[in-house]
Amino acid sequence: MAMSPEVKERLEVVFEVVKTTFHWSFIPAVLYLGFRKGSEAGMPPLSVMSLLWQ
Repeated sequence: MAMSPEVKERLEVVFEVVKTTFHWSFIPAVLYLGFRKGSEAGMPPLSVMSLLWQ
């Protein structure tokens, strides 16, 4: 089943947007989830300053 050029072009745009969104949001999402969970027992508390100076 062949796709029309318009459909191919729209899919390329959608994939590019998804790729860019994933690229720029992955690390902030990981940091957010880590700070939300907190540190393990016996470890120093997490803060933005401890993240920057380690």
